[in-house]
Amino acid sequence: MNQIEYIVGKNARLNICLAPFDDKIILFLEELSKMINLLNIKSFVDVKAFSFFCRKKNILNLKLKYAKNDTIRVGLGTLFHITPSNIPTNFAYSLVFGLISGNSNIIKVPSKNFEEINLICKSLKNVLKKKEFSKIRQMITIVKYSQSDLWTKKFSLIADGRLIWGGDKTIMEIKKFETKAKTIDVPFSDRYSISIINSEKFLKLKEYDKLNLIRNFYNDTYAVDQNACSSPHIILWKGKLLNQAKKKFWRDLDNYVRKKYNPPLISIIDNFHRMTSDLMENTNIQYFKKYNKSQYVITLKDLKKNEYIKKTKWGFFYEYQIKNLNELKFITERKLQTITYFGFTKKYLRDFFKKNHFKGIDRIVPFGQGLNINLVWDGYDLNKILSREIEII
Repeated sequence: MNQIEYIVGKNARLNICLAPFDDKIILFLEELSKMINLLNIKSFVDVKAFSFFCRKKNILNLKLKYAKNDTIRVGLGTLFHITPSNIPTNFAYSLVFGLISGNSNIIKVPSKNFEEINLICKSLKNVLKKKEFSKIRQMITIVKYSQSDLWTKKFSLIADGRLIWGGDKTIMEIKKFETKAKTIDVPFSDRYSISIINSEKFLKLKEYDKLNLIRNFYNDTYAVDQNACSSPHIILWKGKLLNQAKKKFWRDLDNYVRKKYNPPLISIIDNFHRMTSDLMENTNIQYFKKYNKSQYVITLKDLKKNEYIKKTKWGFFYEYQIKNLNELKFITERKLQTITYFGFTKKYLRDFFKKNHFKGIDRIVPFGQGLNINLVWDGYDLNKILSREIEII
């Protein structure tokens, strides 16, 4: 079947370029934020977070980072966004990045029906009806279709840039499609992430602060079924009283997960299969513990033997005790995206990573900010990549 559904902007012209952070775009995003908040989004934390991201204050803060640069920039033209099937709000952030950098946008959303996508698109259509946004109406097309080479080929041919969100295999397939000679591809491929925790600092927290830390860790992981590339699946512990800290952390998380998390049935089967496979094949296991159907923890013997470590989801974690951060070198290959941390100062981490240049790591953020997407993502400065500079001498 080659059927395509136009969710937003069927008749958009898609031939408009603007300067990055155009005033009309900022106003449009502010109105979108307000429109989303008029809907019933209490149960959709990710939609609420996207609405918060679109606030005028936040976009102006992003603009300030580029304000000192006196160069003239304009969008590439038309962007084609192929968004992932497992993170429903990703398409919305990708669209915002395209608009902020001054581009017209074709967005392919997942074929699966997500209520989050419906809510955001409903708000988009309502805002685009306003007369003052008639120009922006010509810059947005959102489509849905099943795996069809016909439409991917068509959109690839007219694109000046493509944002390809997905696994390595998906990206290599998309790259086979013919594009214009100067089309820029920005691939967001398979990545994994980790956490580092200072055990002593954790144990010194008051109970309320411990619960807040657990909540932040939950939001980085369980809120998206641990599917996000920035969700950690390896937890590294540093400091003294490690056994006491680990016991407290995992038990508190267990209590929180039992109250909050409602995973699909397939997760129970998948986690059990992963556990049994690890026990049979992984010679690097020191200890394992099942806390509940959605919380498995495997303690590793040796971080150097990382060939056994797999990308996990639905509350399946590996852990290891490190003596110092230099041991990160054993797992910081190029695919390592985010380190979420607790118990280390920003200055300490900045000084350490300035001295130690690891091959991987694109982001280092506190617990609770793992999913906070930004204009710099996977090491790409999207505002610069998705716009071009006009030189005047």
